[in-house]
Amino acid sequence: MIRIDNITKSFGPHQVLHGISAEIRQGEVVCLIGPSGSGKSTVLRCINGLERYDGGVISIDGVTVDASSGNIRQICRSVGMVFQRFNLFPHRTVLENVIEGPVYVKGEPVDKARKRGKELLDRVGLAAKYNAYPPQLSGGQQQRVAIARALAMEPRAMLFDEPTSALDPELVGEVLAVMKSLAQEGMTMVVVTHEMGFARAVSTRTLFLEGGSIVAEGPSAQILSNPTNERMKDFLRRVSHS
Repeated sequence: MIRIDNITKSFGPHQVLHGISAEIRQGEVVCLIGPSGSGKSTVLRCINGLERYDGGVISIDGVTVDASSGNIRQICRSVGMVFQRFNLFPHRTVLENVIEGPVYVKGEPVDKARKRGKELLDRVGLAAKYNAYPPQLSGGQQQRVAIARALAMEPRAMLFDEPTSALDPELVGEVLAVMKSLAQEGMTMVVVTHEMGFARAVSTRTLFLEGGSIVAEGPSAQILSNPTNERMKDFLRRVSHS
């Protein structure tokens, strides 16, 4: 479904991606792990067109993701994204945040969008919060709103950029529970995370990035339990003791 072929990316003189290649099949959950600055978030931003890559090709369902193309917005609507910070509009209610995309981007009737928005908020456990404002919610609740907002666009795949990293530890579980349910329903997902328990239990495959390259990859249960790459061993040891 998502094909990444020899992607390179630089910010000024600093090259952050060195020939990244990967394929994500429909229904797979693929985790990207690695130290800060290894290029994980940049890969996600290139997939959904937020960053323009310098070389190589990314395609979604066989259509090239090209930031200069006139159809880039149409292509990227099929891929939802959830960020570290929730990026909600603080002056709009939870429900208004969720229906923003369907109404103003897709042109859906407001009544239809509101009905679907309420269903999605129910799904992420926020049925009682339709009319609340983001500052009135916990971080975990705000992140669940952000997931509902992304799902409102009816994406075929979801990208998660460290969705629990800004949360207090006791709130992490409620967001991971929503993500696990999406995986069980067959949503294609690419997840940048430091939650190794989630990666081991839920993801199909894990890719370990170091210095802008994929240096290890394999089935998650196998590669996370018995890593053969020394740098990955060191990383996992540090994460488990953090």
